[in-house]
Amino acid sequence: MSYRKFLTLFSIVVVLALLLAACSSEDPTEVPAPAPTEAPTEEVATPEEVAEEPPEEMDEGCAGTITLGAAVSETGTYAREGKDTRQGYNTWLSWVNDEYGGIKVGDECYNVEIIYYDDESDSDTATNLVERLITEDEVDFLLGPYSSGLTMSTSAIAEKYGIVMVEGNGASETIFERGFQNIFAVLTPAGNYTQGALKALADLGAKSVVIAYEDTAFPTSVGQGAKRWAEEYGYDVLAVETYPVDVDDVTAIMTKFRDLDPDVFVGGGHFNDALLFVNAAKELGFAPGGMVITVGPSNPDFVSEVGSAANYILGPTQWEATMSWQDDYFGNPADYAARYEAQWGEPPTYQAAESTATALALQLAIEQAGSLDMDAVRQALFDLDAMTFYGPINFDETGKNAAKPMGTIQIQDGVINVVAPSEAAVTDLQYPMPPWDEK
Repeated sequence: MSYRKFLTLFSIVVVLALLLAACSSEDPTEVPAPAPTEAPTEEVATPEEVAEEPPEEMDEGCAGTITLGAAVSETGTYAREGKDTRQGYNTWLSWVNDEYGGIKVGDECYNVEIIYYDDESDSDTATNLVERLITEDEVDFLLGPYSSGLTMSTSAIAEKYGIVMVEGNGASETIFERGFQNIFAVLTPAGNYTQGALKALADLGAKSVVIAYEDTAFPTSVGQGAKRWAEEYGYDVLAVETYPVDVDDVTAIMTKFRDLDPDVFVGGGHFNDALLFVNAAKELGFAPGGMVITVGPSNPDFVSEVGSAANYILGPTQWEATMSWQDDYFGNPADYAARYEAQWGEPPTYQAAESTATALALQLAIEQAGSLDMDAVRQALFDLDAMTFYGPINFDETGKNAAKPMGTIQIQDGVINVVAPSEAAVTDLQYPMPPWDEK
């Protein structure tokens, strides 16, 4: 049972008790004074309500349960990234309940549960499910979905009801340009995704670039940001192309780019787009000196899918296990990666790590507020200034994380290595990329 439901039920019980006492009094003028209101505890719950909570989720030493809600893709276009998001949330959930001892609110602790629904990678479905989480499930706070498009629509519902949503997988700047006060994102904004790679490639002599991106919120921010950074670093932008969501063939775009013979290709999309870019480029013999592609290259599955063709490809990354940030909760990135792999049988993607960091940021704000009051937690998020295994978290007035830099990885001999920024790099960036048959 959520904290919000608990307060509602407690108030009803108090009112009914007073009415019964008044009706049973022999002298109707002698109505007993109301009992002092106390903070709700699990002892006042009825047997039926206690039965709603699985016994194994409750720590008898805790005051109750905080219920979080999340619409996350189990099916559809974002199913792969949705799995990473869900597993990231659940990594935190296991830790906070089983090891940390629940979220500390003042002198009390609260266990946590998360209610999930499959948004089917569809905006309308996600919107309806988040409204259900708020109005029917009466969750206390929200965790975000995967993708900027779904975050854009679901955060509007959170704003409508004044419910805080913390997210780690919607990077488009447009999410934060609406004056909302209930959306907070731990990740670096999408417009900065390619900055590090383009700067490093320019330093190595790259002078021209072509850019392709999906015509949806996140890739558009990536693509427009790439154009801006390319111009700042002196590139000749030879062409910019967009393509529709769920595209299954990028041959025409890649043929045009091949004929322009650029030094660098930038592709803004999701995992499946990254596969399309690489497979088409290889088939067409399009081998620019540098290929910078979002989402795909930082996922270990990418190497499994395309094999040696993955070598030399660059990708923006929000987080990698070799980075050096550290906290008192999950330790350093290597510690987190070991924990995650032990729990899920696979290494974490940055989407998983940022999802864990999302839930951790909400936890830290609740503890800093010392309250479950929505206004207090919202203000605590605005005030939050924390170092985590995922990096620094400090939200600006729009809800973006203003403190965290973006990393760049390059796949070298099948291994994902951080190559920028210099303070996080574990090896040098290799440029130019050789022809496909020499990889």
